[in-house]
Amino acid sequence: MTTASHPLVVRARQLAAETLAPQAAQVDLEGVPVSHVEAVKRSGLLGVSAPEEYGGSAAPAAVAREIAEILAGACCSTWFVQTQHYTPVKLLTDSRLPVRERLLRPLATGELLAGIAYAHVRAFPRIPVRTVAERGGWRFDGTVPWYTGWGLNDVMLLAGVTDAGEVVFAFTEAREQAGLRPSEPMRLAALTAARTVSLRLAGLWLPDESVVLRTPHEQFAQVDLARAANTNPAVFGVAYAALALLDGDAEAKETASALRTRLDELRTEAYTLADHPVPHERVAERLALKTRAYDLMRAATTAAIVAGGGRTMDLRSPAQRLAREGLFLLVQGQTAGVRRAHLDRLSG
Repeated sequence: MTTASHPLVVRARQLAAETLAPQAAQVDLEGVPVSHVEAVKRSGLLGVSAPEEYGGSAAPAAVAREIAEILAGACCSTWFVQTQHYTPVKLLTDSRLPVRERLLRPLATGELLAGIAYAHVRAFPRIPVRTVAERGGWRFDGTVPWYTGWGLNDVMLLAGVTDAGEVVFAFTEAREQAGLRPSEPMRLAALTAARTVSLRLAGLWLPDESVVLRTPHEQFAQVDLARAANTNPAVFGVAYAALALLDGDAEAKETASALRTRLDELRTEAYTLADHPVPHERVAERLALKTRAYDLMRAATTAAIVAGGGRTMDLRSPAQRLAREGLFLLVQGQTAGVRRAHLDRLSG
C-alpha cells in the first residue's frame, strides 16, 4: 500500500476537502469550532501513530507526515490544535507508568483530545514553571506562556522543572481549576483561531498517578533537539496549498512549476533524513533542509500574494491567510538551535 492510498490519508483528504478547506477563511476570522474538533476525533486520525492494541493505527511515520501536510494546507488553525495531541500519545506509548492504562486508549481512539504545555522547558536554565514533590504528588508554580486549544482540548500534558533539573511531565484536565487559571485568548498575527492562552499556575497539585515521564533536562534537550531539527510537514502543506492557488493562472504557471519541482526535491531529502535510524545524527544537515524549506514556503506564499494582486489584502483571501500561517510556522516549535541556523542562512 502506498502512503497516498492509506485509509487514514484518504480520510484526511476527505476531511480537508469537505470540512476544513471550505471553512478555512471563516475559521481564521472566528476561531476553530468545536464541530471541527469533533470531526477530527471521529476521523480516526488522532490515533495514527498509537498502538493497535489501544485502538490506534500504528501507521508509518510517512503516513502521519502526509496527514499533517493535508490538514495544515487545508486549515492550519485546525491542524495546529490537533497536532498538539501526538506528543502526549507518544509519551504514553513509551511509558510504563499507571497513567498509560488510564489515558492511552481514549487518546488513541479520539474519545479525548490532548494539548501540550511544555515548550517553556526549552528556556532552561531559566525555569518558568517550577515543580516540587509534595504530598504524594507534584506542585506546579509559574507561568505557561503558550497553551493552544483552550476550550477545545479535554486534557493537557504539563511539564515543570525541579530545582535539581529534572523535567516532570504530568496530565491534568484542560480546564480552570484550583491552582490553574488561563489568560484571555491571545490576539496573534496568525492562528488566533487556535485559541491560545497563557496559564498561571499557583500551587496546582497533581498526584503521582498523573505523571507520565520524569527525565533529566539534558536528556529532554537531546531528544528535543533531534525532533526540532527536522522539517515540519506543515511547512510543505502550506507551501503546496499556496502553489495550488496558482494552478490555472497562465502568468504564474512557470513560477509555480519551478517552485513545485524544488519543493518536491527538498521534501524527499527532508523526509529521508527524518527517517534516519539515529535521530540525533546529521543535525546540521537537517537544520539546513529545514531552513531551505522555510525559504521555499515563503517564496510560494509570496508568489500567491503577487499573483493575486490587491485582492489578497482582503483578510478573507486564502493567499494572505497562507502567508500569515507561513509566518507563524517560522517560529512554531522553535529552539535556539533552529533560530541560529535560520538567522545564519538569512545572513548569507
